[in-house]
Amino acid sequence: QVQLVESGGGSVQFGGSLTLSCVSSRSIFTVASMAWYRQAPGKQRELVASISPGGIANYADSVKGRFTISRVNARNTMYLQMTSLKPEDTAVYYCNKRFGVESDSWGQGTQVTVSS
Repeated sequence: QVQLVESGGGSVQFGGSLTLSCVSSRSIFTVASMAWYRQAPGKQRELVASISPGGIANYADSVKGRFTISRVNARNTMYLQMTSLKPEDTAVYYCNKRFGVESDSWGQGTQVTVSS
């Protein structure tokens, strides 16, 4: 099973920026669509952004224009650049496959806290 490790979270003020990283234990980004998800306290995990093996990105309406998903295949690393952060972006952010996610494949995630 692929191991995914997220990092880069932190505490920022409204309007700030952060870049999250996701490192994979195996080279899968060129064969699997990958995604960033987030889970806010008391809410269900939601899809934030995804990127196909061909590099096509899609975003949730709530982050469109503010977040950018990218990856560096040679480093087995995926990124989520987040700008113009809002308090409602506060959540634990996870990376995983876009489709066919195994229930036991979720990592620890990385906490993002945005204060107003």
